[in-house]
Amino acid sequence: MQTQNQGFATSGQEHRVQNFQEMALGLVSTRSFPAIVGTADMMLKTAEVTLVGYEKIGGGHCTAIVRGRTADVRLAVREGAATAESFGELVSSLVIPRPLPNLEAVLPIGLRLQQLTAGGYSRLSHQAVGLLETRGFPAMVGAADAMLKAADVQLASYERIGAGLCTVIIRGSVSNVAVAVEAGMYEAERIGELNAVMVIPRPLDDLEQTLPLASCWIEQQQPLQLPLAIKEKEKEKELVQLPDLANLPVPLKEEEIIPRDL
Repeated sequence: MQTQNQGFATSGQEHRVQNFQEMALGLVSTRSFPAIVGTADMMLKTAEVTLVGYEKIGGGHCTAIVRGRTADVRLAVREGAATAESFGELVSSLVIPRPLPNLEAVLPIGLRLQQLTAGGYSRLSHQAVGLLETRGFPAMVGAADAMLKAADVQLASYERIGAGLCTVIIRGSVSNVAVAVEAGMYEAERIGELNAVMVIPRPLDDLEQTLPLASCWIEQQQPLQLPLAIKEKEKEKELVQLPDLANLPVPLKEEEIIPRDL
């Protein structure tokens, strides 16, 4: 299955990129992709920040990058780090109130917004997200098969972050995703090693745009087809020759003369 890497949030406005370069920078790092997605979800729902995307450096290490006002970023990073620690996957966290332009120019912490594709529409948008991470590809494939057979869910994509860690991503209703993830956990443990799971009932738009998605679920926007006013060709009229009224015999009736009484 081919996947389209949507590692950074979609933005069609250049001024938004420039504004981000003047905002605080927040980073939280974990050792699991489901953990970083759950952490990013908590950061977005805690404070008014924007999720720029993820940086994956191998060895299972993933970093969520957010931008916003300093107070919001501090709050988001604090809650995100606490969430990652509750998962047992926290590596580190950082807040930079005023990143210098040189830092922006070299590191992928803001300028990648300029590289984003103008997005197509995902048919899986606004559905619950289920993530199941295994160590080893066969365990992930077996878990994906079990999840699809256990509930009415769709396989959205998969993610690899190094160290043998693979994450399968499914979408569907909250109840179906929960049932599917449970079935996938048993199958992953039977085949290999289960590393982490995550269910996100109501993903925000920023989170939606950063999750990888298979190309088969992306619908490009089509131009609006307006009905054309086509003028129907007039049918040729059949000419009918009328008779010459002057040549028609017209019977004349004599008027009866009624004598007047004198």
